[in-house]
Amino acid sequence: MSVDGETVDPDDEWGVAVIATVGRQLKLRREAVGMRAGEFGEAVGYGEDLVYKIEGGKRIPRQEYLDRADEVLGAGGLISAAWEDVKKVRYPKKVRELAKLEGRAVEIGVYECNSVHGLLQTPEHARAVISAAQPPYSPDDVERMVTARLARQSVFERVPAPSIHFVLEEAVLRRPIGGTMVWRRQLEHLVEVGQLHNVVLQVMPLNTEVHSGLDGKIEVLKFADGTAVGRSDGRSTSDPKQLRILELRYGTIRAQALSPRESLVLIEQLLGET
Repeated sequence: MSVDGETVDPDDEWGVAVIATVGRQLKLRREAVGMRAGEFGEAVGYGEDLVYKIEGGKRIPRQEYLDRADEVLGAGGLISAAWEDVKKVRYPKKVRELAKLEGRAVEIGVYECNSVHGLLQTPEHARAVISAAQPPYSPDDVERMVTARLARQSVFERVPAPSIHFVLEEAVLRRPIGGTMVWRRQLEHLVEVGQLHNVVLQVMPLNTEVHSGLDGKIEVLKFADGTAVGRSDGRSTSDPKQLRILELRYGTIRAQALSPRESLVLIEQLLGET
C-alpha cells in the first residue's frame, strides 16, 4: 500500500485527530534530536516532502515508517506503539463503527440477499467482490478495504463467543465470483464456519417464490444490556417499533429458509459440482 495515496477522510474526526497527534509527536522528536526533515527522510528511507506531509497530519504513515522512525529517533518503542491506533484509521469510518457494534453484540442475525456476507468472505472472494466495483477502486484502496473487511471477522474469536446466525440466498452461492478455485474455497469456508458451535447458517432456496427478505438486507445486533440495533439497506435504527418490524421479517425469513443441516448439505452439493 502506498503511503503517498493514503489520506484521512476529513469527516472522520477521530481519524484526523489520531494522525495529527502522531505527526506532531514525530516532528517534536525529530526536532529534539536536531534532525532536519530531509536528513530524517534519508535516514528512514522516505522523501522530505512525505516527511512533512506525515508530520502535518496529511498522510497516514505505514507501520514500517513508524518502526524505522522509532529506531532512528531512539523512541524506545513509543512511536512504533502508535501503529495500534494508526492502523484503525486506515479502515473507513463506517466499517470501524460496524466492527465496533459487531464486537459488542451477544447475538448477530444477518440476512444477505446479493452477496456472501462480509463476515463470511474469504480474502480472495472479498478481493474479487471489491475489485468488481464501478468505477473501479485503485489497487491500494482494494487492499485497504479487504483488510478492513477481514478485520471484522475477529468476532468469531471472541470469548465468550456471540451467537451468530446467517441466512444467504442460494443464487448467491451459485455465482462463481473470482473464478472456480476462489468460488470453491469460499464454499468450503462456508461449510467450515457453518459447523462452528456458535454459528447457524441457513440458505434460502431458489424455489421459494416469495419471502420476507425481498425488501433487502437485514442485520440485527443485540447487546448484553438488552439494547439492540437493526440495519437494513445501510440504514441503522434503535427505535423499538422499527426493531420489532426487522425482527419479525428476520424471523419469517429464518422459518422460510432451509434448515441448517439441509443448508450445509446443499453447499456440499454445490462443492461437488465444481
